[in-house]
Amino acid sequence: MNVEVTRINHEMEKNPQEYVKSVNEDYIYRLKKIVADIAEHQHERPVIVLSGPSGSGKTTTALTIGKMLTECGHKTHTVSMDNYFCSLTEEEKRLSALGKMDLESPQRIDKDLLNTHIELIGRGEPVEVPQYNFKTSSRKKEGKPFCRKHGELVIFEGIHALNPDVITVPDSHICKIYVSVRTRVTCGDIVLHPSKVRLIRRMIRDSNFRHRSLRETVNMFESVELGENRYIMPYKHRSDYDVDTFMSYELSLYRENLLSQLREMNDIKELADVTEVMENLISLDSSAVPYDSMVREFIGNGEFSY
Repeated sequence: MNVEVTRINHEMEKNPQEYVKSVNEDYIYRLKKIVADIAEHQHERPVIVLSGPSGSGKTTTALTIGKMLTECGHKTHTVSMDNYFCSLTEEEKRLSALGKMDLESPQRIDKDLLNTHIELIGRGEPVEVPQYNFKTSSRKKEGKPFCRKHGELVIFEGIHALNPDVITVPDSHICKIYVSVRTRVTCGDIVLHPSKVRLIRRMIRDSNFRHRSLRETVNMFESVELGENRYIMPYKHRSDYDVDTFMSYELSLYRENLLSQLREMNDIKELADVTEVMENLISLDSSAVPYDSMVREFIGNGEFSY
């Protein structure tokens, strides 16, 4: 799907609040259809796995789906697969500090424990969900006791959730969701690839919450994309449901905060298309965006944001 900058600007000039509302409602409508189908198959597939690349909005989407299911009478719990990372050895910590270790490799996941837990949770048997400490790069000795009650659902969210070498339980026991940006933004001859939209999201999020400059985020993006192409993209076809999280007003929302900094980075040729698209958009004030909007994951002050 493509959306033109001229069309976005037309809607923004006409009534920005109504435009934001209609875009948000469309996103919720698409999620409701998925939720209804998941609820219909709750007994056969009580476990849901959700994957997506960085900046895809998978965290908010997972939590929103969980909230919707709970509101439908199916209490839902969300578990981050990051908690199933294996603790790093001292040597691995040393290599990580030197940038010589692939921290996104599926080999970092304790696959045996993860799949055992998915099976036990599906049967309603008790488990201790592990807790991973990113500051120490180690898993805590004691996990968090959990037992799924009858009728409850559990979402496992993580970048490796669709990898059959990581999740080895039968497909018939789980629902599989893939979340990403699928829409391309066009401006004259420019076609902004969805990965650039995800980069923009990372730039605004990293700047707001991780004290990272735009240039630092851009410098990291090549390695991030390499990991995505290696570990995520090859398995997206395995999903039962695809969610396009692009909100057609979001670039207008980011424009005010990013444009001046983008202009200062004109030495980075890969950002030329991003800058030109931003130049041609009308700005949107964050006050027009409700607290439960998916994009609040990146700008903050939202229901599920930082």
